[in-house]
Amino acid sequence: MSQALQIENVVKRFNKKDASSWQAILHLFQGDGYSRKKNIHKLPTSSADSSRFIIAVDRVSLEMAEGEIFGVLGPNGGGKSTLIRLISTLLLPDAGQIKVFGLDVVQQPLKVQALINRVSVEASFFKKLSPMENLVFGARLYGLEGKKTRKEVVEILTRLGLNPYSINHPMDEMSRGMQQKVAIARALLTKPRLLLLDEPTTGLDPRSKREVQQIVRELRHDFGTTILLTTHDMNEADILCDRVAIMDNGKVVALDTPQSLKQSTPIADEREVTLEDVFMELTGKQLVSEADEPV
Repeated sequence: MSQALQIENVVKRFNKKDASSWQAILHLFQGDGYSRKKNIHKLPTSSADSSRFIIAVDRVSLEMAEGEIFGVLGPNGGGKSTLIRLISTLLLPDAGQIKVFGLDVVQQPLKVQALINRVSVEASFFKKLSPMENLVFGARLYGLEGKKTRKEVVEILTRLGLNPYSINHPMDEMSRGMQQKVAIARALLTKPRLLLLDEPTTGLDPRSKREVQQIVRELRHDFGTTILLTTHDMNEADILCDRVAIMDNGKVVALDTPQSLKQSTPIADEREVTLEDVFMELTGKQLVSEADEPV
């Protein structure tokens, strides 16, 4: 089976001092080896550098097979969302290499973007427009237009539980959970080969959460979509993911199937070990179930 995602010794760091927007953009694209015109291999590691920077992703390596559902778990600040942004070309790594279906995210970002889509816990929309208008606009960015696209928008939104009234009325009238469903629909509309789900079910009621989880299963079964999922819901990771990686302080501290991770974690009482037990054993930190880490 071919590799959908290859991450090798990836590092991402952030300056501890706040910078203005233009300084951050200039530094991102021109400074310290961030240019897309050359490979990124080395990261300065002097004591002066370590005092100025926070390491959000610390030499992470992992691979995903095509068609795999892979979970990334970890406490807030563990590096999960930063890793998602690196894969989706929204951030550039300071060291290491990321390839999506053999394409380098630094050297070939446009080709990578054509193969992926991302759902964030804080999705952005034109709130005065309807879900239909938002999705049709997003579809046009991928070259999708016409009656067929509008029909697919209705089918996807209906499958996710939106009623006809909501589909054609402003999104600022919708709850956060319903807006999150529209974000998922927008990602599904482009039929990505690699779908990046960053806390996709946060804020959803139990019924909506199950509907989204079923959509994830159907994407893999019907289209062979490869899915990378970050979540604080340990049960969600257990029932959906073929393998999970647990991150803490920017590092991968464990990577295996949910069952193998549970079997390798001893507990004092006789009850069945859960992924939350594994998480607590490896990180010693409480779960936070709402917003993900800021970096």
